[in-house]
Amino acid sequence: MKSLALLLLFIPTLLAGTQPNVIYILADDLGIGDLSHHGQKKFKTPNIDRIGTEGITFTAHYSGNTVCSPSRAVLMTGQHPGKVAIRGNRSEKAGALLEPELTVLPEIFKAAGYATGAFGKWGLGHTNEEGAANPLSHGFDEFCGWKSQSIAHTYYPTTYVHNGKEIPLEKGKYLHDLIMDQSMEFIERHAKDQRPFFCYIPTAVPHAAMHAPKHLHEKWRKIFPQFDHLIGEYLVHGGDGTETCEDVINPIAGFAAMMENLDNQIGQILALLKKLNIDDNTLVIFTSDNGAHREGGHDPDFWNSTGSLRGMKRDMHEGGIRTPMLARWPSTISPGTTSDHISAFWDILPTMCDLTKQPIPEQNDGISLLPTLSGLSSSQKKHPFLYFEFCLGTNQYIFSQAVRKGKWKAYREFQKARKGKKSTMSPLEIYNLEEDPYEKNNLAQQKPEIVEDMLKIIKKAHTPLPQQPKAGDTK
Repeated sequence: MKSLALLLLFIPTLLAGTQPNVIYILADDLGIGDLSHHGQKKFKTPNIDRIGTEGITFTAHYSGNTVCSPSRAVLMTGQHPGKVAIRGNRSEKAGALLEPELTVLPEIFKAAGYATGAFGKWGLGHTNEEGAANPLSHGFDEFCGWKSQSIAHTYYPTTYVHNGKEIPLEKGKYLHDLIMDQSMEFIERHAKDQRPFFCYIPTAVPHAAMHAPKHLHEKWRKIFPQFDHLIGEYLVHGGDGTETCEDVINPIAGFAAMMENLDNQIGQILALLKKLNIDDNTLVIFTSDNGAHREGGHDPDFWNSTGSLRGMKRDMHEGGIRTPMLARWPSTISPGTTSDHISAFWDILPTMCDLTKQPIPEQNDGISLLPTLSGLSSSQKKHPFLYFEFCLGTNQYIFSQAVRKGKWKAYREFQKARKGKKSTMSPLEIYNLEEDPYEKNNLAQQKPEIVEDMLKIIKKAHTPLPQQPKAGDTK
């Protein structure tokens, strides 16, 4: 059964025009060091930075997981990574479907009378199929983007999907730009209708192939000609066998060009809000689904994409799950605000419930961030801990867990037996993130009481999935 929110599907709870619009921009595999707001020196992201400098910067925000699908499942459901049903990327055939009985983020907005649109990479199933895979089955009025997660590895696919219909894409057309144009058309249409809207932009940038608009790519090749000998290769996995992924000459230049293009488009969105006179009443959030990647020729070391944090995509160290979160809402958020409140993707659903005056679904594990966004940080509730887990591979041959509790971080990894090797669980590692944000000094031997406490948290928070190791019981 859906929550009471769905019974109110077409009954706005507030007068139209008074409810804040929400634009949630989710970058893909963007590391915390990939923004000049967080220290990137080799290129600038002035428009993304504006969201933080004219709003609030969260310095201890975490993604829903360390790869795409489970992170998005956490965002949509408000369930933490030890409860949500998707804890690793699945094959195309297996799908990555949201459980239909759960109330998910766009349904909250629909219940409050909002127009809802998603533009980009859904990451939770084929968007041209009917049923639970389709974002239109989960409260979105409109969807424009890639057909599937694997095809989103290329920005030059043969087709794209708009409202469930697969449409041929002109050869050489950069799909990301078409999608961003659609998102801005959605914003403009509903602003003119004076209807509040939720615009979800899960862009694929800077994920996978280092494809960028050709004029910007050529510009950055002139800046970094020493890398013209590098070729970025990427194989499109899955799909229907018709997709290819063209190689990229100088993927270093490609990455910078991708980021400049995205930043320019976010600047266009901010300018559009001002033009439409809805700037003050629009909450814009920018974040990333997990840490930096090393694919398609991308070099996170050259760019310091992790901001020197340990680890990256596919692991549970800070570089894999710590993500930027910037929020701008001129009528409500004071410019230049910074918050060290420890938060995560599963806080977004209850935040939006509070924002739209909707009941919070029973499945929820998050805590509303609305007090912090509203400048009432003294009344902000805090998590006793954040728990993370991740499964790599269809047979879950690597299974990692992490806990953040105040200044303390715990981490361990299970490796299932393969090719005659024994299954192993690594000892729990303990780090003091206040003194050691880069996780260099394992304090497990010096802090046995912290180890014991963290093991209890893991056992409490971990809900086993089929075929998953009983890691919550393993010391």
